[in-house]
Amino acid sequence: MSAALPTSSREWHLVARPHGWPKAEDFALREAAVAAPAEGRILVRNKYFSVDPYMRGRMNDVKSYTPPFKLDHPMDGGAVGEVIASNAEGFAVGDHVLHGLGWREIADMPAKHAVKVDPDIAPLSAYLGVLGMPGLTAYAGLFEVASFKEGDAVFVSGAAGAVGSQVGQLAKLKGASRVIGSAGSDEKVKLLTEEYGFDAAFNYKNGPVRDQLKAAAPDGIDVYFDNVGGEHLEAAISSFNLHGRATICGMIAQYNSTEPTPGPSNMALIIGKRLRLQGMLVGDHAHLQDQFVQEVAGWLASGELKYQETKVEGIENGYDAFVGLLRGENTGKMIVSLA
Repeated sequence: MSAALPTSSREWHLVARPHGWPKAEDFALREAAVAAPAEGRILVRNKYFSVDPYMRGRMNDVKSYTPPFKLDHPMDGGAVGEVIASNAEGFAVGDHVLHGLGWREIADMPAKHAVKVDPDIAPLSAYLGVLGMPGLTAYAGLFEVASFKEGDAVFVSGAAGAVGSQVGQLAKLKGASRVIGSAGSDEKVKLLTEEYGFDAAFNYKNGPVRDQLKAAAPDGIDVYFDNVGGEHLEAAISSFNLHGRATICGMIAQYNSTEPTPGPSNMALIIGKRLRLQGMLVGDHAHLQDQFVQEVAGWLASGELKYQETKVEGIENGYDAFVGLLRGENTGKMIVSLA
């Protein structure tokens, strides 16, 4: 056991259910007592925690695939940190671990809920992004859900985010005929083509998505990886070739809507084109974890796969980081650094 343990830790609580866009008064940064870990548990000083779009859904009190955040309790999510006290076999002080108790400085958890990670293979923050849940989402969503095959033309929305940027690069590495991305700024569009190797990219704010996609993919698309929904999904249905496949991963365009959002108006095309639109949750693809880490770590080491992170410093800026993510202020993975 470590000698001088901290006596308290700051943690973010949800104190009200947001209506529409989350507001600062919906959250509170509170102090909690820290005690030595009970048997089978470890104490982890978080170095980084993740903010992700799916967390917006957990702020609503609705039944979903993952339980809603409880009011006046610490929120949770992916985090990496260092073990500062251990009362569990197999974990020592100084070990680095990935776990699910983010949004706080110190996490007290059953050791079985933590996975050791190696800071020598990749920077610790990478285990929240390119080598973490977003990375596995990209990998499983493209290869397993969308049944990607060599020669496919691939369109990715939200393409400069943690998931989208990896989808496009993985498609290129596996022999896509063309990769097109959409993003929300000219800087991000430039990043997609110049840094990530997309064949074409466009700023969806510069005109109708359908027209911009048709210009970028004159021969149509075979795979659409959807992080946005709405107008993007409608454009993809319009541009699909026969037997096109869409992975429906996220619909960030409507997460903060207070009114029902209309669906694509061209759904009838699904029949004639024999399209397959499939929703995905990364938790269904845990069996790919080892294969994913092995393959992606290799591409990272060779420099063939690139990634970016947007780091926000300090736990006190956790709310700002989350809202910034929803507004698209991040390039790559949005992470809160407590280092």
